[in-house]
Amino acid sequence: MDGGAESPVNAGRAAAAGVQIHQSRRLPDFLQSVNLKYVKLGYHYLISHLLTLCLIPIMAVTLIEASQTNPNEIHHLWLHLKYNLVSVIVCSAFLVFGSTVYIMTRPRPVYLIDYSCYRAPDKLKAPFKRFMEHSRLTGDFDESSLEFQRKILERSGLGEETYVPEAMHSVPPQPSMAAARDEAEQVMFGALDNLFANTEIKPKKIGILVVNCSLFNPTPSLSAMIVNKYKLRGNIRSFNLGGMGCSAGVIAVDLAKDLLQVHGNTYAVVVSTENITQNWYFGNKKAMLIPNCLFRVGGSAVLLSNKSGDRRRAKYKLVHVVRTHKGADEKAFRCVYQEQDDAGKTGVSLSKDLMAIAGGALKTNITTLGPLVLPISEQLLFFATLVVKKLFNKNVKPYIPDFKLAFDHFCIHAGGRAVIDELEKNLQLLPIHVEASRMTLHRFGNTSSSSIWYELAYIEAKGRIRKGHRVWQIAFGSGFKCNSAVWQALRNVNPSHNSPWEECIDKYPVKLVL
Repeated sequence: MDGGAESPVNAGRAAAAGVQIHQSRRLPDFLQSVNLKYVKLGYHYLISHLLTLCLIPIMAVTLIEASQTNPNEIHHLWLHLKYNLVSVIVCSAFLVFGSTVYIMTRPRPVYLIDYSCYRAPDKLKAPFKRFMEHSRLTGDFDESSLEFQRKILERSGLGEETYVPEAMHSVPPQPSMAAARDEAEQVMFGALDNLFANTEIKPKKIGILVVNCSLFNPTPSLSAMIVNKYKLRGNIRSFNLGGMGCSAGVIAVDLAKDLLQVHGNTYAVVVSTENITQNWYFGNKKAMLIPNCLFRVGGSAVLLSNKSGDRRRAKYKLVHVVRTHKGADEKAFRCVYQEQDDAGKTGVSLSKDLMAIAGGALKTNITTLGPLVLPISEQLLFFATLVVKKLFNKNVKPYIPDFKLAFDHFCIHAGGRAVIDELEKNLQLLPIHVEASRMTLHRFGNTSSSSIWYELAYIEAKGRIRKGHRVWQIAFGSGFKCNSAVWQALRNVNPSHNSPWEECIDKYPVKLVL
C-alpha cells in the first residue's frame, strides 16, 4: 500500500471525528430544514383549504342572523314567492335550459377499460454477449463501432432479457419485408388477443381504431392488417400514424379521445408499437448506432370507451392531454433524424443536443400542464417568483413547481438512462417515482411509444395504484415533441391477467450500476 494513502480504518476514524466536530454546526441546519418543511406543508394546507376556512365564519354569521330574523318576515317572503308564479316559471325555464345546454356541450368522459402489453417469447432474448457476437459476425461493423456499441450497452440501463426480432437472430440478419410484417403481426396481434380476452369485448363492437408505428408503414397499412385479422366492421374509423416517434402513443390517445367526443356510445382501440426488423443500422456512424443498442421489441393495445356504463369497470379516466411541438426550430427538427450515412446505409441519427432540446420541450409542456393540475399554492409560488424575476431581480431562479403534489405516479418514457436521469433531476423526483421507468428500460429496453404502458403495468403489478390516484405519462419523440397524458384511477387497480410483469415482478426492483 502507498505510504501516502490513508487506510480505510483511519479514514473511518477521521470521518467519525469530523461528524463529532461539526455536529453542533449541522444540527441547526437540520432543524432549519425540518422547520421549513413543516412551514411549506402548512402553507399548502392553508391555501388548499382557504375557501373552506373563509366560508365557515360567513356561514356562522348567516346562521346567527337567520336565527334572529322575525318569523313573520320569513312567512311574508314565502307568500310573495308563492303568488309570483311568473318569476318562478321564468327562473325554472332558464335553469332547465342552462342545464340542458351544459349536458349537451360538455366533453364526454373517456374511460380506459384495460390495456395489454406484448411480451415476446424467450427465444428472442438478446443478452449482451449474444448481441455483441451477432454484431461481430455480421461483418458490417469495424472494431471501433463494436467497442462503441459495447460501451453503450453497459451504460444504457438495459438488462440481459430484452428482445430483438427474429430476423436479427439470424446470421447474417434477414431484414426483409416479410420478416417485418411477421414482427408487426406478432406484436400487435399478441397484445390485442390478450386485450380482447381480458375485457371480453367482441372485436365487432370496436368503432374506432388508431395505430401508431413510426418507421414501418407498409401497404396495406398496419391498421388494415388488424381489421383483416379480427374482421372488424366495415364502417370502423381507422387511422394509421407514421413517422411521429416515441411520443406517438400519447398522440394516438389524443386522437381517439377527440373521435370519442364526436361518435357516441362506442369503443376505441389504440395500438402503439415500433418495428425494428427493417430499421437496424448496419453502418459505422456513431450517432446512428445508438438506436441499435436501445430499441427493443414491444407494443401495447389500449381499450377506451365513452359509455357512461363502463365507468364501473374501467381502470382509469382520461383527465388531460397536453401536446408540445418544437418542430419550428431547426435544431429540434433534426435532433432525431432518419437519413443515410456516407456509405448509403439508412439509420436514425441522434444529435448531441438531444437532451437540451428535450429539456426545452419539457419546460414548454409543463408550463401548459401546470395550471391544469397543480394546486393553487404551487401556482401562486411560481407566479410570485416570476413577477420578482421580471420586475426586481433577473438573477432569481424560477421556482420549479412540485409536481409530486399533483401526481401520485410518473411514467416517464424509457428512452434511455440519460432521459430518465434528466427528468428525475429537473422535476426533483424521488427514486421511487422513476422506478417504473428504470425497471422497464432494464427489462424490456426502449419499446418506443409503448414504453409508458409497460411502466404503468409495473406500478399496477406492485399494487401501488389506489382509487383517486393520478398518473402522469410523459413521452418524447422526433420532430421534436413532448406529450403528456394524465389519468385518474377510478378504483384500486390490480394487474390484468397475463401482464408483462406477471412472471418476474418479484425480482424487481433490481439494483442498477449507474
